Amino acid sequence: MLKAVLMDLMKRIPGKASPEWPSGEPFTLAFAHGTMSVEVYAPKDVDIQTPHDQDELYFIHSGCGEIVVAGERHSFEPGMVFFVAAHAEHRFENFTPDFVTWVVFWGPKGGE
Repeated sequence: MLKAVLMDLMKRIPGKASPEWPSGEPFTLAFAHGTMSVEVYAPKDVDIQTPHDQDELYFIHSGCGEIVVAGERHSFEPGMVFFVAAHAEHRFENFTPDFVTWVVFWGPKGGE
């Protein structure tokens, strides 16, 4: 069985700093199995992520704001889920300081 506890995962954010994430990684891996991985993503102030190689689902845990996917803007709040196809431009904007989302990546590179 794979299990993750949000409170424990949030203690790992921010992660290590890098040129891509100068303020530290705003995500942490919960677990992975095969092509599937589950992460928690909690950016602060601005979302600078770039498109991913796999399809993904965002399960909004807390906070409100907007998600922009391939130029389309959608409001979000806790309890919503969004699908983002592999390689699609996307980012979160105008989000509250308490924004946290679960992210599930799966499938082959390039998407299904």
